[in-house]
Amino acid sequence: MQIQRILPLVAALGATPMADAQPSTNPLWLRGSAISPDGGTIAFCYHGDIWRVPVTGGEAVALTTNDAYDHAPVWSPDGRSIAFASTRYGGSDVFVMSSMGGAPTRLTFHSNAEVPTDFSRDGQQVLFYGTRQDDPRNQQFPVGGFGELYTVPVQGGRPMQVSTVAMQTARYSPDGKRIAYQDRKGYEDPLRKHHTSSVTRDIWVYDIGTKAHQQITPFAGEDRGPLWSKDGNSIYYLSEESGSFNVHRMPATGGTSTPLTRLVDHPVRYLSMSDNGLLCFSFRGELWTMTEGGEPRKVDIRINTDGRYNPERTISVNSANEYEVSPNGKEIVFVQRGEVFVSSVAEGTTRRITNTPEQERNVSFSPDGRSILYATERNGSWDLYTTSLARKEEKYFFNATVLKEEPLLTTPAEEFQCAYSPDGKEVAYLEERTALKVLNLATKQTRIVMPANKNYSYSDGDQSYEWSPDSKWFAVNFLNDDQWIQQVGLVKATGAEPIINLTRSGYGGYGPRWAMDGKAILYVSDRDGMKNHASWGGQGDAYAIFLTQEAFDQYKLTKEEAALAKEDSEKKDEGEGKKDDDKKDKKKDDKKKEEEKDKKVEPLQIDLEGITERRVRLTPNSSDLSSAMLSKDGEKVWYFAAFEKGTDLWQYEIRTREAKILNKMGDGWAGGMILDKEGKKLFYISNGRVSYYDTEKSENKGVGMNGDMVLNEGAERAYLFEHIWRQVKKKF
Repeated sequence: MQIQRILPLVAALGATPMADAQPSTNPLWLRGSAISPDGGTIAFCYHGDIWRVPVTGGEAVALTTNDAYDHAPVWSPDGRSIAFASTRYGGSDVFVMSSMGGAPTRLTFHSNAEVPTDFSRDGQQVLFYGTRQDDPRNQQFPVGGFGELYTVPVQGGRPMQVSTVAMQTARYSPDGKRIAYQDRKGYEDPLRKHHTSSVTRDIWVYDIGTKAHQQITPFAGEDRGPLWSKDGNSIYYLSEESGSFNVHRMPATGGTSTPLTRLVDHPVRYLSMSDNGLLCFSFRGELWTMTEGGEPRKVDIRINTDGRYNPERTISVNSANEYEVSPNGKEIVFVQRGEVFVSSVAEGTTRRITNTPEQERNVSFSPDGRSILYATERNGSWDLYTTSLARKEEKYFFNATVLKEEPLLTTPAEEFQCAYSPDGKEVAYLEERTALKVLNLATKQTRIVMPANKNYSYSDGDQSYEWSPDSKWFAVNFLNDDQWIQQVGLVKATGAEPIINLTRSGYGGYGPRWAMDGKAILYVSDRDGMKNHASWGGQGDAYAIFLTQEAFDQYKLTKEEAALAKEDSEKKDEGEGKKDDDKKDKKKDDKKKEEEKDKKVEPLQIDLEGITERRVRLTPNSSDLSSAMLSKDGEKVWYFAAFEKGTDLWQYEIRTREAKILNKMGDGWAGGMILDKEGKKLFYISNGRVSYYDTEKSENKGVGMNGDMVLNEGAERAYLFEHIWRQVKKKF
């Protein structure tokens, strides 16, 4: 397939060697440094394997070569064995192996992650931290986040609990009677720098005989990773007391802290010490050693490897993170692994649309179906791009031969969550996550529809808006001044008038969308369901606000009244000669319907007087609700609800008050309902799979996405590094 596009070749190709090439000298990102008891060898983690290298430097040798993540090496007192953690059986388990290499022995078999921290003084037990069985008195705390301390025989056997206290990086004293450890008071990333709060870690000493705990570090910031001196009288540890993490020493009974290193700008990590007092640690991704009173010395290491994986590999594409249905309903556009794809609904033929290391998202079709709009994070900013069919004779993306990609809006500001207006003349988007703006495609001018102070973004994608069918309004989520309760509102696309609050609720409303061809607005709220007032969560319902009294009156009709109204309408049509069973007249009707599709959409009728009285609850009972959709005639509501076992697709017939399950989908997330133009197919996504419910045949069918892509993982990792750093700068 020939594709015309603009690619950031310099960025993509320039980033690849950094991520994929394996230098023979000065490798970076060396972690988990552990110096042997005799001070002659350093074990460390690199690229998910355990390596060893002489303390004087030189060529490193791999001790493990498993595809799993091997980390946290710990030496036995005699230096003959190394315990480490590995994910080779799923979770992180404790293993032990010869310090010269060889087949490891698995020691733990628990489903939760477990990490070794030390050997017993006789070398017969491995001390490890994990979450198995807490003290019942601690049930008031989040059990999953606070582990316990255990030992397990090096030959294998039953683990024994040492303490239910969350004792991390625990180390035995030289006489084996005490354990130094860092505590865990709450949830915080262990790699976060300059953290000050009530949950910063402190160094403690635990007396095994008396079971007494003594805190020895009073610093209000982070103190981590204690080690014992050979005589057991001092504790060496890492602390941010002097700014960045540096090596400190303190009496084992507490007292004055003495900094031993004064490295700046970057933290010292993974402190270990040999029996003769040689300290070893990681700094700026490299290994260093030093003696107390001396200067740190970098260990020059050579790692000769061509890398574990190929720079590129082919992966399957059979699921989606997000999707959109084409106007003709014959193909879907979706995003997987940050790339845009298109699949045919009938056969599942899948075509890749974008091919960049950077991420694409927020995909949608133009109203004529000949262009795809999306946001992409290229050149250090989120911008808007389009890919279009280049040949007039080609109608579908999944089998097109020539595609043309073009930038639509590229500025230093962040622009994403984009959508064409139904008339195809404008594109709406969010600027810097909160301001709703519109780009006029003819003039290239932009305007603000809803200013940034009307929303607050916690994460990308938490804002919601939708064009009206006539392209003149937006249904939006917004915040009132001095409130943090999201409301559903109406705002003119001109941006010249204030937002009209439709919900006016202390419980707010979320995810507004137009329904019944613009006669109503559908949204979700937890105002009537069970609530968790102390935290997040609660049950929700689907609600509708009818924009005219006529639409509301039609909704309120009973089944019999609706049937009579329909009968009267048909008789009226027959009397005017607008309906006939004659084949000739039927052809005229079909032609007329096609012509009507091309007519300009009439402006919506919105009657604001008494609109708050035209709000109704659609769902028959509150539930864990994730998405809802109203049929075109307003007589059925479809929604995803989780009651007892997993999420189900439900249908509720409003006039008969009959509820039934249309599809049982089990555990996992489901949402993203989209009703095609004719109202015959209800598309949705469940656990990454796109399906649809045929409203005429009453059956569920899957969209057979079936493609593949060549993935350059090195370029992707290089992009992710910059992406994550930008996220931190933008969102903190």
